[in-house]
Amino acid sequence: MVPNTMNAVLITRAGGPEVLKPHTRPVPQPEAGQVLIKVAFAGVNRADCDQRIRGSAPAAGTDIPGLEVAGEIVLTGPGVTRWKVGDRVCALVNGGGYAQYCIAAEAVTLPLPSGFDLRQAAALPETLLTAWHNVFMVGRLKSGEWLLVHGGSSGVGTMAIQLGCLEGANVIATAGSAAKCNVCVKLGAASAINYREEDFVAAVQRVTEGHGADVILDMAQARYARKNLEAVATDGRIVHLNPGPNYEVEYCAPLALILTKRAIVTGSRLRVSSMERKVEIVRQVMKRVWPHLGTRVRPIIDSVIPLERAAEAHARMESSVQIGKILLEVTH
Repeated sequence: MVPNTMNAVLITRAGGPEVLKPHTRPVPQPEAGQVLIKVAFAGVNRADCDQRIRGSAPAAGTDIPGLEVAGEIVLTGPGVTRWKVGDRVCALVNGGGYAQYCIAAEAVTLPLPSGFDLRQAAALPETLLTAWHNVFMVGRLKSGEWLLVHGGSSGVGTMAIQLGCLEGANVIATAGSAAKCNVCVKLGAASAINYREEDFVAAVQRVTEGHGADVILDMAQARYARKNLEAVATDGRIVHLNPGPNYEVEYCAPLALILTKRAIVTGSRLRVSSMERKVEIVRQVMKRVWPHLGTRVRPIIDSVIPLERAAEAHARMESSVQIGKILLEVTH
């Protein structure tokens, strides 16, 4: 029996982690092509923190943050054919994940990989789809090329390293401590650079024997604009995936380097991508990655924190001490 109300964590105003507060909300009802998931775990993402800092969600969003969940389907909307009540799934959602119940579109709701429990599955949708989309669809990484992943120990970073190795690329990662660098190497990176102690441009040129990185995945906004262009290979692609909380970031890069290297500077935001785009990402991931989950590719989980302590989860993410994915555990 689905209750009428649920516990949820809301963004009550723009501000720090303390503005995340538990509230009671009506349980949403699925519309055509949607399912209602009884949430067991929800993923915490940098985009959630950015939304909290701004105090507002993108169009069609909600004051309940959370972009990925795992749990059990308890209701299906008109026209749903892929799923039935009782199915255990994970899903990419457009907000609403920090709650006991969450609406998801049928098309971006995914089956649990073989051998995965709901905790592991909750660490997949946003992280895996973001990494695949930016590295392979936007960045067009090919087998044998060099991939540089900034923030290699983050949720997306740890996934991007594994996906690059899965597809036959050579991976270099940057991270902020020896422990984080060790994790990157264990996941398959050919080299991990502690950016606090070593210039990553010089290290990339050394490791690649002067070739540079064919694709750079950058989650640091515009901080490395010039240095990325110094590290990128000729005809390389620099892909940004984190606009930060303000969206408007001044991007100062030397045009001469862009022209000399024929570099492409691009990026994407998964949350505001069209449903058609999200469906294509899911199609590719299901074909190329899903069979390898649990063997060659696995989510790295940093910590699991109760839903009502979501503020603690945000504080941990913003401290950058985590390695891998932070999850929220939802009780009923």
